[in-house]
Amino acid sequence: MAKKRVTLADVARLAGLSTTAASMILTGKPDTRLSPEAHKKVHDAAASLGYRPNVAARALRTDKSRSFAFISDYVATTRFASGLIRGALGAAEDAKHVMLVLETGGEPAREIQAVEAALDRQVDGLIFAAMRSREVFVPDLAISVPVVMLNGTSARFPVSVLPDEYEGGRAAVKLLAQSGVRDGIVLLGHNAKQEEGLFRSESISRRFLGIREAMDDAGLRFSAELSCWNWEPNFGYDLTRKLLKSQRPRALLCLNDRLAFGAYQALAEAGLSIPDDVALVSFDNDEIASYLRPGLTTIGLPHEDMGRRAVELLLEGQQAVTPHLMTMPTISRGSLPGVTAAKA
Repeated sequence: MAKKRVTLADVARLAGLSTTAASMILTGKPDTRLSPEAHKKVHDAAASLGYRPNVAARALRTDKSRSFAFISDYVATTRFASGLIRGALGAAEDAKHVMLVLETGGEPAREIQAVEAALDRQVDGLIFAAMRSREVFVPDLAISVPVVMLNGTSARFPVSVLPDEYEGGRAAVKLLAQSGVRDGIVLLGHNAKQEEGLFRSESISRRFLGIREAMDDAGLRFSAELSCWNWEPNFGYDLTRKLLKSQRPRALLCLNDRLAFGAYQALAEAGLSIPDDVALVSFDNDEIASYLRPGLTTIGLPHEDMGRRAVELLLEGQQAVTPHLMTMPTISRGSLPGVTAAKA
């Protein structure tokens, strides 16, 4: 037989107080005008009976369930963006909220099911998260609770949390300038002319803009710009091998760490030393960046801070239409000359 649920009335009865008094004490209502002894009796009774608040009943009374839903494409099952969910879960826990985590694999039918499941459970807000920064599809359903877009944007829901890619791009170029590299700089992963008319996400476009404006400000020019659509290690390897047949670069500005990983392999095969022969700086702070030797200097994605900020915006009820941009940290390691390692 299932054990009967302990009710607030049971706690009040054991404490010798009214149900109203016990409720005020257990919900932390300020200025209850009840004695410290009464507070102790109620808390002792709740502990003794194993009392747990009836969240569903409280939600009916207050119209608040103290829960949020985190709906994503692949965030929960990939290591790359797992910081988004860690930050969100941490902030929800700090606020004594429960987080319902739902993953859709980017499939529209599953996205509809996820939203319906969250709304059926009367969550107080929704976070739509993307593994990689992009415009996020939100199902065309009636959503009456606050919504925050995390690592993505939506024309329908303007509140978003994004990495400050523009300043991140500027920071990468600044590192090159500080290291004394001024010539033979190659951009690995993008060529504006070759990719004209092709769509990149708004966030990545801001990264490009920050890089180019910082290069102009520092009086620097790229000696080559090598394009590839998928920023994966095999493309970084192939592009770097091809580059070495025509020129010896002094530095590679890689548009993500996976491209840099491939570049490391190609440079090693060519007998070139990092950073003495060729310096590298990259983006994202993927886990592999710390495993490379020398470690890869990179501009990190502030995923945990972003996840935390998304929950804070739901709690604050802010509906500002401008994106909330989170600073991308510089992770200095050994791939740039004259740059002291800051943290791994």
